[in-house]
Amino acid sequence: MQTTELLINVLNDLNDIKAINVKPLDVRQITSITDYMVIASGTSSRHVHAIADNLIHKMKTRFVLPYSVQGDINDEWIIVDLGDIVVHIMQPTIRAFYNLEKLWTLHNQPQVAMA
Repeated sequence: MQTTELLINVLNDLNDIKAINVKPLDVRQITSITDYMVIASGTSSRHVHAIADNLIHKMKTRFVLPYSVQGDINDEWIIVDLGDIVVHIMQPTIRAFYNLEKLWTLHNQPQVAMA
């Protein structure tokens, strides 16, 4: 699957289960570890877990297997590594604490427009 198609699928899958404040970031000029970081929030630990589960399930139906899925035991944050796209799903307080948008938009890199 091409990266653009994968990104569109990720954004649609996050939207399907009502992820909030979804921000896709093009990080190709900043790092070689991935092309895009997608940062999204869930309203509770249950919502964060459901968003991640939905994303993983939908990716598997497209024969895209995550390289890794990491998270804390309280489901305050979960990272789904899809290779060209790394998805961070967090509760709002954790998201504000880590402020990944600022970290991954150094040098005023443009953010990707939502589909």
